[in-house]
Amino acid sequence: MTALTLPASLPGLLPALPDYVELHCISNFTFLTGASHPGELIERAFRLGYSGLALTDECSVAGTARAHDAIETLRKRLHDAVARSAARGEEGVDEPLLDNDEEPDAGDDDPHAHASRHQRLQALARAADAFSLLIGSRFSLTPADGSEHPPLRLVLIAQHREGFGNLSELITLGRRRAQKGTYRLHREDLSAPAADEAHLRGIPGCVALLLPGYCADPELLREQAEWCREVFGERAWIALEQLQGHADALHRARLEAVSAQTGVPLAAAGAVTMHVRSRKPLSDVLAAIRLGQPLAECGMALAPNAEQHLRMRQVLSRLYPREALAQTLKIAESCDFSLGMLRYEYPEELVPAGETPISYLRKEVERGKRERFPNGYLKQEWEKQLEEELQLIEEKQYEPFFLTVHDIVRFARREGILCQGRGSAANSLVCFCLYVTEVSPEQANLLFGRFLSRERDEPPDIDVDFEHQRREEVIQYIYEKYGRHRAALAASLITYRSRSALRDVGRALGIDASVVEQVVKGQAWWDGGHGFVEKIARYGLDPDSPAVQQWASLTAQLRGFPRHLSQHVGGFVIARHKLSRLVPIENAAMADRSVIQWDKDDLESLGLLKVDVLALGMLSAIRRALQMIPNPDAQRAGLPARMEDIPKEDPDTYDMICKAETIGVFQIESRAQQSMLPRLQPRKYYDLVVEVAIVRPGPIQGGMVHPYLKRREAFRRTQKPPVYFNKVIEKVLGRTLGVPIFQEQVMQLAIDAAGFSPGQADQLRRSMAAWRRRGDLRQHQDALVRALTGNGYPESFALAICKQIEGFGEYGFPESHAASFAKLVYISAWLKCHHPAAFLCALLNSQPMGFYSPSQLVQDASRNGVQVLPVDVTVSRWDSTLEPAEPVDVADAQARTEPRRPPHPRVRLGLGRVKGMREAAALRIEAARAQRPFDSVEDLALRAGLDRHDIDVLAAADALVALAGNRRQARWQARAAASHAAHRDLLYEAPPAEAALALPAPRLGEDVAADYASLGLSLKSHPLALLRHKLAAMRFATASQLARCANGRRVRACGIVTVRQRPATASGTIFATIEDETGSINLILWPDLIERQRKEVLGATLLGVVGTWQRQGDVRHLVAKELVDLSPLLGRLMVGSRDFH
Repeated sequence: MTALTLPASLPGLLPALPDYVELHCISNFTFLTGASHPGELIERAFRLGYSGLALTDECSVAGTARAHDAIETLRKRLHDAVARSAARGEEGVDEPLLDNDEEPDAGDDDPHAHASRHQRLQALARAADAFSLLIGSRFSLTPADGSEHPPLRLVLIAQHREGFGNLSELITLGRRRAQKGTYRLHREDLSAPAADEAHLRGIPGCVALLLPGYCADPELLREQAEWCREVFGERAWIALEQLQGHADALHRARLEAVSAQTGVPLAAAGAVTMHVRSRKPLSDVLAAIRLGQPLAECGMALAPNAEQHLRMRQVLSRLYPREALAQTLKIAESCDFSLGMLRYEYPEELVPAGETPISYLRKEVERGKRERFPNGYLKQEWEKQLEEELQLIEEKQYEPFFLTVHDIVRFARREGILCQGRGSAANSLVCFCLYVTEVSPEQANLLFGRFLSRERDEPPDIDVDFEHQRREEVIQYIYEKYGRHRAALAASLITYRSRSALRDVGRALGIDASVVEQVVKGQAWWDGGHGFVEKIARYGLDPDSPAVQQWASLTAQLRGFPRHLSQHVGGFVIARHKLSRLVPIENAAMADRSVIQWDKDDLESLGLLKVDVLALGMLSAIRRALQMIPNPDAQRAGLPARMEDIPKEDPDTYDMICKAETIGVFQIESRAQQSMLPRLQPRKYYDLVVEVAIVRPGPIQGGMVHPYLKRREAFRRTQKPPVYFNKVIEKVLGRTLGVPIFQEQVMQLAIDAAGFSPGQADQLRRSMAAWRRRGDLRQHQDALVRALTGNGYPESFALAICKQIEGFGEYGFPESHAASFAKLVYISAWLKCHHPAAFLCALLNSQPMGFYSPSQLVQDASRNGVQVLPVDVTVSRWDSTLEPAEPVDVADAQARTEPRRPPHPRVRLGLGRVKGMREAAALRIEAARAQRPFDSVEDLALRAGLDRHDIDVLAAADALVALAGNRRQARWQARAAASHAAHRDLLYEAPPAEAALALPAPRLGEDVAADYASLGLSLKSHPLALLRHKLAAMRFATASQLARCANGRRVRACGIVTVRQRPATASGTIFATIEDETGSINLILWPDLIERQRKEVLGATLLGVVGTWQRQGDVRHLVAKELVDLSPLLGRLMVGSRDFH
């Protein structure tokens, strides 16, 4: 949070200075043009004593929600400061309030300069309340006929709610008729719109501010002003902008003459693009990036000076006529609109005739209750919670929201699309009865206050995961049901990060492109720009040179700036009426998608509802796997398998989990999770709930992990639970052995032990989530300590709880969320344990997803007895498929004394794994093959209608081996077949082609490299098996050899880097995994080694490691001391890693 200190004088207390409202101001949401964040503009304008500011980004209101939040936050901070001042007295108040690193607003003539600090705080608070944030937008109206006539530029500012709706519709009109990132509007759209937009004529409820060109032709100015007067009437003004240019006097004189001729008054404006003049270099860099040119070549495209910042009122009083300044107040006084006036109206057509929203919701909940629970019976406490939920939902008038989500989920279930709610919604029995969530009160403690409370003045948040490969069906259902005029996706704001900022600034400054790329590649994903100057010397640059210093400074300023709007992963806003009157809508990059101009954080701050329709790859994989296996429920034999048919609490599944054999399993396949599993030893569903949640920043930073593991181990040995302070604590923390793991437990403690209301407990939870950013946790902790000690708890106990609460500051996991995910953990683990072939096949067909690459998934399955067959054009389909297991040798089976499990089916890789293969071509191959088998490559090409590209990619993947022999012969025949297929009509009477050449097979190394290039994996050999003789000579051990090594031994290992993970809680440590032909090796890379060998850490594909082998039970890893990049040994092999943070 920016440090704030009192200014030398108070806004509004200097009669010698004119009051002023800035009417033309753009933020960095006019992408690559504005050089300041909306919040910076608001705070600076307030500090300078402005009476208000209009945010007028180009055909956009994307930044207005953040500006609104900034002024509301400022008001709250000031009023809180006044309250603290009154409570403590003058002596106890010297906290900073407003940033004082810029020039003060006033001189020594402030009559209130010697007012008491408390009085000054009160005056500031009153000034903040009176400060006007005007909502507007800037437009450039081009000729409809495409002529070269100069565009007419103007600013429109909303005067009231209806005016904002018209402004929003106009923005939508311009954006929807153009490609993403641009807009197209004409004068006629305002003066004579089409019949569907007739209500937009003159944009009622908006003030219009003509932006004349600098020293423009007087006749053009007069024509534009007359047009504005005719279209807008008395709502039209001409902007007088005095930017210390060479011809300001002439420009002013021309505008005054036009104003006198047309009767359109002048109003002062600043054409503001930055909050302080020191942002001018960044403004120039943004212009260079926008133009795609180095700064040195931008010339007149750059602003001639730094006057487009928020200037002091003393300066404005010298530059502008007093009447032009006064007009800004007149305009502001005519505007009475705030984003806080927006009210979301829920869709209502889901309620049948004769029903009210609450009566219909109750009926649907009752239906679900009867289906979910035997005979619809609930325990008394659950029945009570259900009724309390329904009463609160009715009180908050959220029934249509729940019915909307219920309708979407009902559609998915009807279409056989797997879905499951997650997050805090899983605390709701109403959501469970509506089939939105899958966590029953028997499986987790449902705390509804975590999801919704009486004190929370914002809509609830319901996240529902759908199969990622079928989510588009759900999205299109929403569009079809509600129409594109009522439904759109929330935006996702894409901002500059370290690498993109370094690259764009470096290019703009004209730094050599090869140097820029070298520096950018040397930036790790975790760097965040820190230490850039110190590290620059390694690239041959002088860290003290002005160019490097400027590069670093501008990069730091640009980091975090918006780049563009993208579509949210699934947050839908659905309105009762036309959505574009609530927020502008624009085209997304993806076809058949549209997005609003606010992101999820904006929607939350404005209290607007969204429905999260999210995509989850594991749901796709589970559905595909279930379709391949027999129903495990004997009572449903012959029927399709469902998730609920999977046996509960299967011992074999938990055995596999405890051994950390979880590659491919949902949520517990990461390095950290695999390390935790042997220590935690999950043996039941709730253990998985804890497992999902405990490897998170919240429990780790709160110091909860080791105490929990120690208590769990003690309980396992003695079967004696820990001693609790009292029954209240045991009820809340008993399931986690007295250690708070979940947010709900902290909230329940506050309710049961400290007497907090559910709303107060939720506010505590919110403060936990944001205390590092907002710093307001202390007041809630103090209240919690007072309440706990007042109820007889020792202060040491209360302080320990507060310490654990702070651990949730980074990321505390809701129990409901963990419980939802734990269900998928168990189901995916059961499938891997009992049907590994089907599970692998489903994972391959659901890519991209998960933590591991297809190559790693295949190798893991192969090590566990699954046979994987290559892509073969004579049998492979588009998806990978299962084939019957090889017949069992009868003699071998009779010789066995122990029972043998039935062999697993074999997995046949599908044509979809072939890089560059088109699904349409694959489907033609399947159709032609169904008629009769192919007898040659030429027959394949002719009957399946394959072109040169199709045949080439199949040959490169070795998928033609059954028709053409080895890969070289296949490539030779493929070219001939493609040529013949392309000219089959001309060659119909031609003599037979010459016999195919018998080409020697490629070497194994060439084949493996070609497999990786085409398929991303190879079934022929692991690359390191081909290099083992070299690696053995270099004394590198295999993974299987290391598994037999003693703890503490110094060892050497080598493998292909498959994963790099740098958790936020690991204090800079990287956990990596390397893989050889015998298995995987987990590495720990300490920060000092990372900095010393950054090039190897970031760039090596084949990594040699020297270090210390550590093992404790089933937990094994190699602590690296030295690294060597052996990637050149791989030659042409293309292998990538998956990096996470």
